Amino acid sequence: MQTLVAGFGMGLSLIVAIGAQNSYLLRQAIRRDRAAAVAGICIVSDLVLILLGIGGIGILVQQAPVIIDVMRWCGAAFLIGYGVLAARRAIGAEQQLDTGTGPAPAGRVIITALALTWLNPHVYLDTVLLLGTVANTHGPDDRWVFGAGAILASCCWFLTLALAGRLLRPAFARPLTWRILDGTFAVIMFGLGASLIISAIAPQH
Repeated sequence: MQTLVAGFGMGLSLIVAIGAQNSYLLRQAIRRDRAAAVAGICIVSDLVLILLGIGGIGILVQQAPVIIDVMRWCGAAFLIGYGVLAARRAIGAEQQLDTGTGPAPAGRVIITALALTWLNPHVYLDTVLLLGTVANTHGPDDRWVFGAGAILASCCWFLTLALAGRLLRPAFARPLTWRILDGTFAVIMFGLGASLIISAIAPQH
């Protein structure tokens, strides 16, 4: 039980930080636009990555740093592009109430959720490398218990975030509120993209 709690605590501490996944899920939950699907993608992705980390894939990634570098540049391009779209929604004169528009195409929502997860190197560093490394310090059997705790934390957090977004929906009945939210998302995406670029360039100097 102690190992399970340790895994839950560490998993939660890494997941709760404001990032691309959390921002996108919150926005979709407020719009009531396939939030359950986005939460499911986040949870399943974390499950796969955590299991890969515990299984030792993190060692392979450490031995091939070029993989991380490629992901940094791809992730930076995607995050900055998504930030531009959010900024356009925030400042565009044609801004419409998201509460009044129909849901986005399922394919676009799913692809965006997958990209925000799998093109983000921070996800690999946190789940595959960090969680995987710490889990393997608990021995051959308890490492899976530790991983189960981290997976449980992922489930609890993303489901809670999806529910919180639905509860916040009444506060987003005005265009100004959406402008503020999209502006905040744009800043987050630009910041994450810039951090990836800096991390990709820094080792070269």
